[in-house]
Amino acid sequence: MSKIQVAIVVGSNHSGSINRQYAQALARLLPVHFNVSYPQIDDLPMYSLDLEGERPASVNRFSREIAAADAVLIVTPEHNRSLPAVLKNAIDWGSKPMDKNVWRDKPVAITGTSPGAIGSALAQQHLRQIMSILGSVVLGGEAYIQFKPELITAEGDIGAASRDFLQAYMDRFVWLTEKLKG
Repeated sequence: MSKIQVAIVVGSNHSGSINRQYAQALARLLPVHFNVSYPQIDDLPMYSLDLEGERPASVNRFSREIAAADAVLIVTPEHNRSLPAVLKNAIDWGSKPMDKNVWRDKPVAITGTSPGAIGSALAQQHLRQIMSILGSVVLGGEAYIQFKPELITAEGDIGAASRDFLQAYMDRFVWLTEKLKG
């Protein structure tokens, strides 16, 4: 079976991000033929058409990493009932110029966690709208998770209470990715 490259984009620039911990635990649910990378987004300058002529090296690196991925898993917190600015900025850079949109036809799964009961549901809703408009093939279903200490074990795995649900979500992401890759 050929290797499949998945870029896991963590929509947080916080060094102790619970979403980064969650993303790493989710990666452990993927089959062994899935290679994972974590593209950096916190070093991207704010998107500006003024920078398009000579795109910064960080932008070129990010766009290449997303373009090279067979699929993308976005794991995001929720900021003020929407997605974080750092994530939106990365998405904007990847979508420009329009004829080089790295998101088009890319399988994308969206999840996130927060301490609140709705677990980033509204951020995910906004993100689904954005990614669909950019032409991504967004995995249906929802995976908004309230962060509790037992969500991730000391070994870095998804805890027993959420494991079956999240394994099923990741299995659907694997299925979508493999189906679209052919």
